[in-house]
Amino acid sequence: MSPDEVILGVVITQDAVSLIERENKLTFIVSLKASKSDVKRAVESLYGVRVERVNTLITPRGEKKAYVKLRPEFKAADLAVRLGVF
Repeated sequence: MSPDEVILGVVITQDAVSLIERENKLTFIVSLKASKSDVKRAVESLYGVRVERVNTLITPRGEKKAYVKLRPEFKAADLAVRLGVF
C-alpha cells in the first residue's frame, strides 16, 4: 500500500491533543487493510519522523484508528503544528 492510501486523516479531539502533549503520540484514521508496519512506514515516509510503536483499534463506527508514538528525538507537538492540529 502507498503511504497516501494508508493514512486517511488526523484525529483532532481533546483526548488526541492530550496524548500529543503527555505521551508524544499522534492519532490517525487509517485504512482498514493497513497493518501496523504499513502505518509505521507511511508516517515515517510522509512526515520525516521515526516511529517507536504503533497501536491500532477498530472504533464502534467501523474505522481503524492508529496511535503512533514517536521516538524521543522527535516531538509530536512539532508535527501536529505542521499538520494543522494546533
